Amino acid sequence: MSNPFFINNGPYNISEILEILNVKPKIEENLIVKDIKDLFSADKDCITFFHSKKYNKIAKKTKASYCITSQNLKDYLPKNCAPIVVENVLISTSLVTQMFYPNSIEDEHDVSAVDIRDTTLKDIVTAGKNVLVGDNVKIGKNCLIGHNSIIERNVQIGDNCKIGSNTILRNSVIKDNVTILDNCVIGKKGFGFFPSQNKNLRYPHIGIVIINENSEIGCGSTIDRGSLSNTEIGKNTFLDNQIHIAHNVKIGENTIIAGQVGIAGSSIIGNNVKIGGQSGISGHLRVGNNVEIGGGSGVIKDVPDNAKVMGYPAKSIREFLKDNR
Repeated sequence: MSNPFFINNGPYNISEILEILNVKPKIEENLIVKDIKDLFSADKDCITFFHSKKYNKIAKKTKASYCITSQNLKDYLPKNCAPIVVENVLISTSLVTQMFYPNSIEDEHDVSAVDIRDTTLKDIVTAGKNVLVGDNVKIGKNCLIGHNSIIERNVQIGDNCKIGSNTILRNSVIKDNVTILDNCVIGKKGFGFFPSQNKNLRYPHIGIVIINENSEIGCGSTIDRGSLSNTEIGKNTFLDNQIHIAHNVKIGENTIIAGQVGIAGSSIIGNNVKIGGQSGISGHLRVGNNVEIGGGSGVIKDVPDNAKVMGYPAKSIREFLKDNR
């Protein structure tokens, strides 16, 4: 599911993109590029990016017509995908993303938000005091919203949902029977910066947050929207208080995460996973199904299905107990 909220300013001629990237043409220049997407979701006439060998299997199968990449990775791409070789893949991708979606860099407060009592939603939603809603907000039946919460523009909330007090939602799709407790911030931009010439370039975030059915998000939790892909919480997944989920993270179904856990960007967590409190999971990792991670652990490499790990760096619980007798 791509972002239904940000407006795509494309299509662009590939020559316009090459000019922005300061790349000399080595490909046919009169072709049109419709959108920028990640390797997995990109279609024909889209541009994508490939910056790490970790993603070579996905790169080999991409349907994109063009790919921003490096000299040492370009040969992994299929014949249908023309490489655009640059010195810094992520900075170049940021420039092209901003070209297609110029409004995706900053997150100013929503000037369209008004008191819910002044909208037609007042007859549908049971809301506390000082609840604001922005443009393009859709809310289902039997929903409750606590005091001082802001449902900013571009949010869809399903049936039978409960939103706590002092919570902010933006660029999010909330499915049926979801509970979001007090003081949460969901759908704001992620922490994407690239140092360049003594300044930091912010990466555009055009993804959304999807929270699937029957899930619960604990007090004070923050879930960032995706950069090019979406951040997603699976069905029947419960997050404790004070948890941070970074951009592009995918969490499977029936997963339980205890308090003060942080999951860095683009990591994938499987189904039926249990993560103990104050654990940290590094970015771009894959944690398999039925995994248990002990409290206070630091996960810095992939974890296979059915594993039980603990410690820093996280290792099998058997090894951890042996080393800490």
